[in-house]
Amino acid sequence: MGSVLRYAATKDASPATVDGFDNFYFVTESPGRPRAQLEKGINPMAKVKTVAGLRRPAVMIRSSPWKAGSEQTPWHDVFDVDNGHVRYFGDHKPETMKPVGGTTGNAALLEAFDSHQAPTPEGRAAAAPLLLFRSVPHNGRDKGQVQFCGAALIERAERVVQWGGATKTTFTNYVFDLAVIDLTEEDDKLSWDWITARRDPGRSDAEILKLAPAAWRGWVKHGHSVLPKVRRRVARSQVVKVRDQRPTAGSSIEADLQAVYQRFDDDKHAFEILAAVVAEKVMRGSGHSYKEGWLTRRSGDGGADFVGRLDLGSGLAGTKLVVLGQAKCIKPDSLVSAEQIARVVARLNRGWIGVYVTTGSYSEPAQLEMVEDQYPVVLINGQDLVRELREIAVQDHGGDLMTCVDALLSSRSPEVLNRRPEEILLA
Repeated sequence: MGSVLRYAATKDASPATVDGFDNFYFVTESPGRPRAQLEKGINPMAKVKTVAGLRRPAVMIRSSPWKAGSEQTPWHDVFDVDNGHVRYFGDHKPETMKPVGGTTGNAALLEAFDSHQAPTPEGRAAAAPLLLFRSVPHNGRDKGQVQFCGAALIERAERVVQWGGATKTTFTNYVFDLAVIDLTEEDDKLSWDWITARRDPGRSDAEILKLAPAAWRGWVKHGHSVLPKVRRRVARSQVVKVRDQRPTAGSSIEADLQAVYQRFDDDKHAFEILAAVVAEKVMRGSGHSYKEGWLTRRSGDGGADFVGRLDLGSGLAGTKLVVLGQAKCIKPDSLVSAEQIARVVARLNRGWIGVYVTTGSYSEPAQLEMVEDQYPVVLINGQDLVRELREIAVQDHGGDLMTCVDALLSSRSPEVLNRRPEEILLA
């Protein structure tokens, strides 16, 4: 994903690199088969005749942003690859005499769209993937380089009225909404062996499917209902899987976490004190100054259990940020949802940050929503909570975790106040 390939006019599959870039024809070579090409915007590979019928190996898509809005290309494709979405316009033009769906490119994409809507896994297994490329400039040269933007399937196809061309008039075209699939399991790479196998008439759809990306296989099995899970989302790289947030079974951290949970299960307000201490330690760990504030009242806290202040810089070169903290002592195998985090987010004003401390873990959808919406919230799960407490215990209490916890509760007793959070900026 994102690699730039040299698309040279010689169309030679050797050498492997040309002008410092991987050679497009070398990378896409299928021995004994015609070479893949990107001469047009929409380039359907020739169908092969199999026992089950005709199969199109793939449709190669090329977008040329530098042509957008010109008489030759009077449209603007949208490539939001990081969020798994591409809006691609078909190849009907003002001067086209054929019906709007009769051009080579539109006809191929409409056919692919039908197969992508197949109601059975068998039908979807035969569907042609769309391979996306985008022309990119290099050293003042617009042509000759293409960037690989992934594999996709068609979610929607609709007719639209556009304006442009030499006659500066309206015309009808198709526009296609494409879902770019996730290639995380393949380290953001696509194996050309999959396409080569699809070009082999002697291989069955079921056999070839084994070579497909995991996300594509998931879509074939379940259909469009799993698109939210198999769509490419760069934000997912920042999401920590639930299993990685939980201690290893039988480990000392698991035992410590269970002990902390049992200690505070019936004393949730005391857990807020502990959460405030850990939040302070995490904030100070980044090298910034942190001022302890107060605990909020037990009822009507509106999504905040404690208040603190993070000081960045000093003097005129400094600023102070309100920190709103939420503490949740829940079973270690429980999950914090997006709705629960949203309660904290709803309380944040401009320039404030949130801290959520729990003995459980954070669901992946909750993390994804937080990353995508750029919520300024620090998440501390149960495993990290225990690790922070363990560091304090080793330093000051001979490694005895529960003695450390009791000492923190007796020495750190923030006031319980009914004050506005922004008042801490005046302290």
